[in-house]
Amino acid sequence: MTARSLSGVGLAVLWLLLGCDAAPVSPANTTAEMSPGDSELRLDSSHGSRVAAPNRSGIGLVINISGGPVVDRSNPFFQSLGTNGRSCSTCHEAETGMTLTPERARLRFLLTGGTDPVFRTNDGSVSPLADVSTVRARAKAYKLLLDRGLIRVGIGMQAVTEFDLVAVDDPYGYASANELSLFRRPLPALNLRFLSTVMSDGRETFKDPTQPTGFATIHFDLADQSNSATVGHAQSARPLTDAEREAIVDFEMQLLGAQIYDERAGRLDVAGANGGPEPLATQETYFGINDVLGADPEGRPFNPVAMTVYTGWERFADASEHGHGRNRARGAVARGETLFNTKRIEIRDVGGLNDDLGMEMIPGSCTSCHDTPNAGNHSVPAPLRIGTADVHPVGGLDASGLPVYTFRNRTTGDTVHTTDPGRALITGKWKDIGRFKGPTLRALASRAPYFHNGSAASLETVVEFYDVRFNIGLTPQEKSDLVAFLQTL
Repeated sequence: MTARSLSGVGLAVLWLLLGCDAAPVSPANTTAEMSPGDSELRLDSSHGSRVAAPNRSGIGLVINISGGPVVDRSNPFFQSLGTNGRSCSTCHEAETGMTLTPERARLRFLLTGGTDPVFRTNDGSVSPLADVSTVRARAKAYKLLLDRGLIRVGIGMQAVTEFDLVAVDDPYGYASANELSLFRRPLPALNLRFLSTVMSDGRETFKDPTQPTGFATIHFDLADQSNSATVGHAQSARPLTDAEREAIVDFEMQLLGAQIYDERAGRLDVAGANGGPEPLATQETYFGINDVLGADPEGRPFNPVAMTVYTGWERFADASEHGHGRNRARGAVARGETLFNTKRIEIRDVGGLNDDLGMEMIPGSCTSCHDTPNAGNHSVPAPLRIGTADVHPVGGLDASGLPVYTFRNRTTGDTVHTTDPGRALITGKWKDIGRFKGPTLRALASRAPYFHNGSAASLETVVEFYDVRFNIGLTPQEKSDLVAFLQTL
C-alpha cells in the first residue's frame, strides 16, 4: 500500500461500511511503502497508542505518550455527556489530527443524511433557526461546516465596551448585538503542552495574580474549557464534575501529533531529521520561552532560529534538480525551514505589535510571532490583528459567506468593518478588534483549511497571503520551499 492510496476519506468510508465506529484506528502493523533506505512505518501499535491521520501530502501521526490508547472510549472525552449526542471527539477526531475537516464533515453528512451529531443547529448550522427538515435543507443549513469546517460561536456584546455595534449584515438573518454569529475552525486537541492561550480569542485564558506568569495554568484553562464546550456545544443540562474535567484534560495533555511521512521526502524522522510527534515529548517548553519581546522568565534572549526540526537535512539543501528524488525533496524542506527562521519580514500595521510598541516597522521573520521552539505558536498570550478577519482580505483568502459587522469607536467615531471582532468581544477594547492568537503549527497538513475562519484553503494560500500582506517578495522557489516545510510539520 502506498502513502498516496491512504486516503482519509477512503479509510473512513471503508471503516463505516464495515459497520465499525466512526473514528477508525489504523490496524496494527499497517505500513506505508518506503523508498530504499526508509525503515518500516508502523502507523498503529497493538494497543492503539499511535493513530494515523492520512492527508493530501502524506501521513500525520497522533500518539498518546502515556502508552494508553489514542481513542479511549472509557474517557469522558469520548462520551456523550450532553443532550444532543455529541462528545468532545465529535469535533476532535484522531484521523484528522484531533480536529474536524470539511472532507470528514461531508463524509459524515453523506452517510447519515446530515443527522450525525456534528450536525446540530445550536452551532453547526449557519443559524440556530435554519431549516433542517430535509436532506436538501440540511445541506444548505450546514454549508459553512461542509465547505470550510466552521462551527458557529454565538457571543453577545458586553454592556460596557469602547465601541458600539452599528450595523449587521448577516446573510442568514440571525446575528444581532444579543448574539453575534462568529464562524471558526475547531482547534486541534493535541500538542496542548505548548499552549499559552486557549481558544482563538483567548476567552478561556484566565489571569491569576498568584501565579508567577500572571496567568492561570493551562491545565486550569483547559478544565474550564472542557466544561464550557460540554454545556455549550453538547448542550449539557449540568456542568461537568471535577473528576470529569480532570479526566478530559489529563487525556488531552497526553496527545501529541505531527506529520510523520511526506509523499516526496519520505519518512520525516530519518537521515538526521526530527519530524513526527515523538521528539515533541522531550522538546523543552515553558510559558514565555524564546519570547521575542523579552518575556522569557529564564532571561534567555530571543533566538529567531526557533524551528530546528530539519537541520539534519540541510546537507540536501543544494541537491541538484537531477539528484535523488528523496534528497531533492528533503533539501526543499530544509530550505523552507531556513526561510521560516530567517527570511526578513518588515512587520507593519499589525495590531498587538506595531501599535502596542509604537513602532511603524519592526524587522523580523516568521518566528517573530511563531516563537515557541519547534511548536510554532506564541509562547505568551499575544493576540494579533493581521487581516484574516477583514471583509476583503488580501492574498487569496476567502471570506465569502460570513456575516459582516460594523463597529464604531465611542470616543473617536471611527468605524471598522469585520467578519469577526475576535478578542475585542471578550475585552470590550477597540484595539482588540480582529485580534486572534496564533495556533501551534505542528500537524498542519492534517487540518486544512487554515486561519480562524478557514479562509485559506491550502498552505499555498497561507504563504501567498503572508507574501502579499507583508510585501515580502518571495520567489516562486521560496514559496514552494516554505510549503514543503510547513506540510512536514
